Amino acid sequence: MNTHKALITALLVPLGATLAVAPAASAAASPAPPAPATASASPEEALGRVAHPLRTTEPLGGLADLRPFGRMVGDARVVGLGEATHSSHEFFTVKHRVFRYLVEEKGFRAFALEAPWSTGLRLDAYLLRGEGDLKQIMDEEFQGTYRWWNNAEYRDLLQWMRAYNVKHPKDPVRFVGDDGGFAGAGLYDEVSAYAAAARPELTPQLTELYRGLRPATDAETYVNDYLSKPIAERKELAQRTGRAVDLLKQRPGTGAGSDAHAWAVQHATAIHQMTTLFAFDLDDPQGITDAMLHRDRIMAENVAWWQRRTGEKIALAAHNGHAALRTYAPETYPKVQGDFLREQLGGGYLSVGLTFDRGSFNAFGRDGGAHRFTVGPAASGTVEHTLDRVRYRDFVVDLRNAPAAARAWLAAPRTLRNIGATYPGIVDAPQIRLAESHDVVIHLQQVEAARMLK
Repeated sequence: MNTHKALITALLVPLGATLAVAPAASAAASPAPPAPATASASPEEALGRVAHPLRTTEPLGGLADLRPFGRMVGDARVVGLGEATHSSHEFFTVKHRVFRYLVEEKGFRAFALEAPWSTGLRLDAYLLRGEGDLKQIMDEEFQGTYRWWNNAEYRDLLQWMRAYNVKHPKDPVRFVGDDGGFAGAGLYDEVSAYAAAARPELTPQLTELYRGLRPATDAETYVNDYLSKPIAERKELAQRTGRAVDLLKQRPGTGAGSDAHAWAVQHATAIHQMTTLFAFDLDDPQGITDAMLHRDRIMAENVAWWQRRTGEKIALAAHNGHAALRTYAPETYPKVQGDFLREQLGGGYLSVGLTFDRGSFNAFGRDGGAHRFTVGPAASGTVEHTLDRVRYRDFVVDLRNAPAAARAWLAAPRTLRNIGATYPGIVDAPQIRLAESHDVVIHLQQVEAARMLK
């Protein structure tokens, strides 16, 4: 990559992470005797009284142990599933398992990921109709900082989703890419096809407005080349794509249904989201902060748009720092995806943070290369140190119903791990108030690095 690599890494996956799994057979240990219900109980003892053990972190097998989690979900329409790293096996497999439960028991029908909108459309076509080769799609779409999604764990999830759709063709599960770091050629083709059919008079204008924008190279090369353009040119391109959205919004067009119009506008909006993201001055700290605010806003808007348009309930996979109800790092990330979703959906959005005590993960190192890193047990006084002293190895706990003995601990600012695409990163150990950040926490004792496919 070119000299913009550090900026791209910081920009596209700033807070995300994936955790590695411990062997399934050892995922749940025998619980210790329950702590006595006294006013002097420690936070870990108090949380242990309301925590529910996980049978395994692997996706297959019975799901009865997730029934308490189902009660925590309630009537939520979007469940944000976080991660403390962007590339750990167990974080991905727990999400697979939870999504499987949500589909089979709670009526969820969509999985959203920190990936471009155009990537989501390609994967959705594969899931619905078997279009394309999954390996090729993942290799082509999960490039640059999105490379962390090109792993065996997400491949297994996508294969499960495809198999589910073959069995349930009239009630399928869908895939949503909610991010704005790339706009694939398919988006331009969809917008052009809509205009040709419904509003042919717009075709010449759209062709001119999109001139030079439709990708003709792989995603990583395209983004690097785009960011090498002078900022004045990038701002002008954003203005052009904004005018394209305005043109399409004017009216549906003759013979076009409202649904086709809505999708065309959304595809054009996704193009504009990318050009706007890259029109910020990424050499200026304030420009990066503004870009982060834009990114979290559009990720929330895309998820909310899909939910409103389709009526489908969505499992949202994101880093803890995006899925949270409050930002982990207000100086760099003023407002995050989960905060925007709570604002738009109210109690219809549930934030689930995933934490771990020790283990390994993949990330970019300071040299720009991909590496496997390992961290030991969490230090005393941190969030993970206390959670790891709860009586179960791996568990889920509803922070909203925490006993009185745990509430003060949950309300106080405490350090936790927040490992993104680059390690060491810019916000590896923020102080947060856990009760204000997440509704529910899934804690895993140990994780291992995800199994990268490329």
